[in-house]
Amino acid sequence: MKLVSLFDDFLKETVNLNKTRIDLLEASIPALKSFVRESDWKPKVRTFVEQGSWAHETIIRPVDNKEFDADLLVVVDPVEGWTAAEYVESLGRAFSGSKTYEDKTKTWDYCVTITYAGDRKIDLAPCVVGRRWEGSMEVCNRKGGFELTAPVEYTEWMKERNAYSGNNSFRKVTRLVKYLRDIKETFTCPSVLLTTLLGNQIQWFEKGNDAFADVPTTLKTLMGRLDDWLRMYPSRPAVTNPKLPSEDFSQLFGTDEQYSNFRTVIARYRKWIDEAHATEGRQESIKAWQKVFGSEFAKGDLVKVAADGAMESTGNSLVARFLDSTAAHLNGIVDMVRDYGISILPASFARPAHMQTPRWRSVSQPADIAVSAEWRSASHAQVGRPVVAGQMLKPQGGLYFRATLVDGTPVPPEYYVEWRITNTGAVAMSAKAGRGGFEVPNKADGRGETLAYRGIHMAEAFVVRRSDDVLVGLSKPFYVVIE
Repeated sequence: MKLVSLFDDFLKETVNLNKTRIDLLEASIPALKSFVRESDWKPKVRTFVEQGSWAHETIIRPVDNKEFDADLLVVVDPVEGWTAAEYVESLGRAFSGSKTYEDKTKTWDYCVTITYAGDRKIDLAPCVVGRRWEGSMEVCNRKGGFELTAPVEYTEWMKERNAYSGNNSFRKVTRLVKYLRDIKETFTCPSVLLTTLLGNQIQWFEKGNDAFADVPTTLKTLMGRLDDWLRMYPSRPAVTNPKLPSEDFSQLFGTDEQYSNFRTVIARYRKWIDEAHATEGRQESIKAWQKVFGSEFAKGDLVKVAADGAMESTGNSLVARFLDSTAAHLNGIVDMVRDYGISILPASFARPAHMQTPRWRSVSQPADIAVSAEWRSASHAQVGRPVVAGQMLKPQGGLYFRATLVDGTPVPPEYYVEWRITNTGAVAMSAKAGRGGFEVPNKADGRGETLAYRGIHMAEAFVVRRSDDVLVGLSKPFYVVIE
């Protein structure tokens, strides 16, 4: 069943960015514009242009309740003799030198980010107009120079795609697929690439077509077509910016392995969506759609159904039959995470009995710490490929973990990092390799771990102040899933 009204509720209550936060975003923009215009920043400002998910109206509520991102281009005339880096760095200095924004400012390669903690981040990116030819627009890369861009044209292309569908269903489906990406954590695909891939699946001559009549039908159509298209390309294909042919978004797939994983996961979700769309009966249909989107779908309905079809009122998790109180979980739990994503694990999974508690005194509200990981073929390897939490990995090579502040800034030298590495699963526990204690970095600024035991394991970073040994920051568990 299509359950159109339940999709409307799901979008309003769970997926869409709520109106209060949108109002806060829009209220802060005039002040930022005024600051730039009135500052001593040298470039002459022509205008400001919204871009990205904000401009496309596909922005979604962050699934981790953290800040959402909005992008604003600062369109300026060229300054004679300036490099791309000068535009970005000087704008960063203007904000960081202000009493209002000094604690909110971070300068990146392309933009200056103003962070309103716990709510929103606004990226202001200098965009030089007319430097190459009349009307040309270029964003500024501190490390790579000027790069052509077409933000206004791309936004219009997006609006055209939405107009071809009924009831804004293309825009809504784009939000749903972004939510699916974020909640499942089974694939990576930056929003501009994902949006382009979906937009390429609808054409002007299909306006009014029944295949785009409502949200669930549009979802079925677009995911089916995307899967069919991906099947034609075992290797990563070009994904051209529809309004700037010189720009290829395919590099955003990451590695060949990440592209291959993307193909596999889209095929899986296409199958689930087709099944849910075809399922008869309200209760059974809710079960099928919850398999796709999790228990938040139809959460206000009288009948709540877990992803495997078991009633949630029984209190049994989909993965309960694989869990063991000693953390010697059955191997089948790995397959469940592969199919449903890491979010299927109960909260108690992250606190097995053999895990040690922190020994430090703690501030009342420790700061969030970000953990990133990179797969390397051997411990002496200097380069590798990025890995996301919950990604399926083979038992070979190892991971190099690094802890930073949430904005990517290194941990300051007056603090030190310790790691809690915890293994679970029957294989690790039978080998007496559950670990769960605290360990110091064994690399220059991180920790290396080999991949050996089938199961779901965790890496956590704890940041401690050197002067008094007080815990001031900690990360969420970074889940490592080994086949």
